[in-house]
Amino acid sequence: MLGKLESLFGFRNNVMDLKRIRIIQGGMGIHMSSWKLAKAVSLKGQLGVVSGTAIDTVVARKLQLGDLDGNIRRALDHCPLKGVAQRVKERFFVEGGKDPAAPFKDLGSWSLPMSRGRIELMIAANFVEVYLAREGHDGPIGINYLEKIQLPALPSLFGAMLAGVHVVLMGAGVPAAIPEVLDLLSQGKEASLVIGVESTSPSDAAAVARLDPSEYADGELPQLSRPHFIGIVSSDTIARSLEKRAPGGVAGYVIEHHTAGGHNAPPRRDRTAQDEGMSSYGIKDNPDFEKIRRIGKPFWLGGGYANPEGLARALAEGATGIQVGTPFAYSDESEMNPDLKSEVIRQVLAGTVSVETSFDASPTGYPFKLVRPEGNHLVTDAVEPRHRVCDMGYLRTAYRKEDGSLGWRCGAEPVASYVAKGGKEEDTRNKVCLCNGLMAVVGLGQVRKGVVELPVLTSGDELVNIGRYLKDGKSRYSASDVIDYILA
Repeated sequence: MLGKLESLFGFRNNVMDLKRIRIIQGGMGIHMSSWKLAKAVSLKGQLGVVSGTAIDTVVARKLQLGDLDGNIRRALDHCPLKGVAQRVKERFFVEGGKDPAAPFKDLGSWSLPMSRGRIELMIAANFVEVYLAREGHDGPIGINYLEKIQLPALPSLFGAMLAGVHVVLMGAGVPAAIPEVLDLLSQGKEASLVIGVESTSPSDAAAVARLDPSEYADGELPQLSRPHFIGIVSSDTIARSLEKRAPGGVAGYVIEHHTAGGHNAPPRRDRTAQDEGMSSYGIKDNPDFEKIRRIGKPFWLGGGYANPEGLARALAEGATGIQVGTPFAYSDESEMNPDLKSEVIRQVLAGTVSVETSFDASPTGYPFKLVRPEGNHLVTDAVEPRHRVCDMGYLRTAYRKEDGSLGWRCGAEPVASYVAKGGKEEDTRNKVCLCNGLMAVVGLGQVRKGVVELPVLTSGDELVNIGRYLKDGKSRYSASDVIDYILA
């Protein structure tokens, strides 16, 4: 099977391949970085990256909408786990699409033990996204995950590896366990992952998720190639920690500045300055490039480098290249709702849109970039207009109940429910459901009583500069335009 994959896609993993990559396309949001965008970037000789976040819900909802272009079903037909692929199609595909006023099927929240049906959907969905990104060319493709979203990690990685993903990128934490997981899965062995649990007792037994690949194969398990692992970090401290905890398992690093979109690393100074109306980020939050160079691994700089001068600055610091997210998010190939995309571009040109760092919005507790276009009808502006509900559950946190069993809570769920689970009411203040909001950005928002969820839009500070990619008075641009501009 491995030989067939390499023959089909024509790419073998090695460090020299990574060192030739000048641009890593950011794996953004939920499905913003879809296979279409990743393929467009890869065809230009750079690293195209699909977003693995909530990809099971994305594929399930697209099948319910009828999979009108047939891409998902075609990819599933090539999945080596035939039984898994068939069951996913039977469960979710709706010929002609569901009634637009009807809600999508409730998949339920992730929990331990994980149901077989949910695991199979996650395996199949990751296979689909990577397969479609790689189809018909031999360029490199990566997939991006968040360390914070732990429960789906094992089946996600397995599914992506089934499709021959070249690179796995992960941030939003210290993903020290992932290199060993990749080693085990590539050998067809059972892999496990310790799940973080909030508890008042340090003696509590850890919660562990496990995946045995052989349990999902119809016959002989396909041989898999181990992808490169790139850690997305904010500082040399985290990079050096990964090196110590996963020696030899990390191929390189993306050093992401707090000007990047999505979740950012918390500032390394106290909140006093922020409370006084001052910036909460300071010089301590800038990475030490000398210490990063000493690690001796390829690295890319992310956050505000998406121009020729930015690339030159990165190379001068010893970087292999740069990671670029926000400019690709507004390109033709991204999955952002076209009307929302064009309206934000219009407002960028008019100077009526802004990006702010919220220290409260994300249930994870991490700072999160929010786009504020003029007109609150475009995106979710605050928690009050939205009915609080946690029905996707990717960002929930595990905790120990009094009886010793696991419970799950999220700061964006109804306040009374969160408090009843032992959470503090202040931890719910100004929290926004990112799961539902980000799903709405790509046109897959849940329908509640005939009303579709409003988007929660995130971008980096670079958003205000995307006009540089527009040519000859046009109001849209392609991923190719972004790459050509940066590499000019």
